[in-house]
Amino acid sequence: MKAMNKMVLAGAVALVSGNWAWAGMPAADVERLGKDLTPMGAEKAGSKDGVIPAWDGGLVKAPAGFDAMAGYLDPYASEKPLYTITAANMAQYKDKLAPGQMEMLKRFPTYKLNVYPSHRTAGYPQAVYDSIKAEAPKAELAPGGNGVINVARSTVPFPQPKTGVEVVWNHIMRYRGGAVQRYSAEFPVQANGAFTPVTRTETLAFANAMDKPEPNRLLYYMGTITGPTSVAGEALLVVDPIDQVKESRLAWMYNPGQRRVLRAPDVAYDTPGSGADGLRTTDDYDGFNGSPDRYDWKLVGKKEMIVSYNNFKLTSKRLKYSDIVRPGHLNQDLVRYEPHRVWVVEATLKPGKRHVYAKRVFYIDEDSWQIAHADAYDGRGELWRVHEIDAIQFYDAPTPWFAAEVFYDLQARRYLVTGLGNQEKPAKFGARLSAGNFTPDTLRRSSN
Repeated sequence: MKAMNKMVLAGAVALVSGNWAWAGMPAADVERLGKDLTPMGAEKAGSKDGVIPAWDGGLVKAPAGFDAMAGYLDPYASEKPLYTITAANMAQYKDKLAPGQMEMLKRFPTYKLNVYPSHRTAGYPQAVYDSIKAEAPKAELAPGGNGVINVARSTVPFPQPKTGVEVVWNHIMRYRGGAVQRYSAEFPVQANGAFTPVTRTETLAFANAMDKPEPNRLLYYMGTITGPTSVAGEALLVVDPIDQVKESRLAWMYNPGQRRVLRAPDVAYDTPGSGADGLRTTDDYDGFNGSPDRYDWKLVGKKEMIVSYNNFKLTSKRLKYSDIVRPGHLNQDLVRYEPHRVWVVEATLKPGKRHVYAKRVFYIDEDSWQIAHADAYDGRGELWRVHEIDAIQFYDAPTPWFAAEVFYDLQARRYLVTGLGNQEKPAKFGARLSAGNFTPDTLRRSSN
């Protein structure tokens, strides 16, 4: 509790000073990376009670017999839950649960959290660690916190963040395999559990993984809907800058009916997500994406929390989507929860800015900088959407990412699950791509 209070004070100081005044990691802290801190900036030591283990390098090699076509082998398949959290006993775990988790437990008698032993599997290539250590001393926030400057290869510019917006930039810039092509399905689920899969092909590439990146580029994204036939061929191209003071997001959409590529300046912030049936915003994808400029970001502190982690079981190719998608929520027997340490960041809408979420609270995994859970509140201050990221370590990449993202809309009494690949081709990591793979002409050709 004392540690939490210290971090609350740090967050308050950050707000008073403008929430973006710190620049560069002190040399003494840089030297801690890889020693008492992990190369990503997390505490290497485990928790005092031993529930959270020490980090020992993560899971960075595929186990013997791994075949991507058959799905990810579960190294913890023999483990049984240590305990299960339900509405009946959640009060004893409330210090380790988010309000959204508790609300789901209250609303759905079949919703539960099966809690397993904690495994700190997040691990990356050595080159990722080297670039973080090399560039941490000079990384700075752009004016107003709306971008990062003085970095070229780093995927974690602020390994020891002092402000909430620094934590958010660590999440936005985190390593996800350099470049990946993913085949996935998402499901806007009706209240009775009925769903129609929306399948898509996505290609994501970071500029720092390219041989000759364009200046001021963070990432390139292209996604094409492949089914159902009513929307097949719709495609989206997004190019995000790293310094968004200099330049804002660039986006284009391909409309198969018109056979035209159109600029899409509104594909950002709270515009409804493509194919999501109004159940998420554009900036909800991947926990949070895009510009953080519409919110004030408060660093609340770090805490131990029960979050969805190591979801190898959820990726099994033996599962059909009907095994996973159930009325009200996912099949919780397939979702794994573990105790981990997270950073807590609270985003409050700035005066005069517009967004459907007036407040958002993010819980970010210390080992990967990936958002593990988020709660979104409406303009009345009421909890609206509960966002769970079902994390997994893709040990063949190696990189953490997610096996699924789930958006529970408490007001619509529906939910959306994205990123499932059980009945799709496996993801491909490490593709060699260039900026020429992400142009309006490429978008048009990929959709035909």
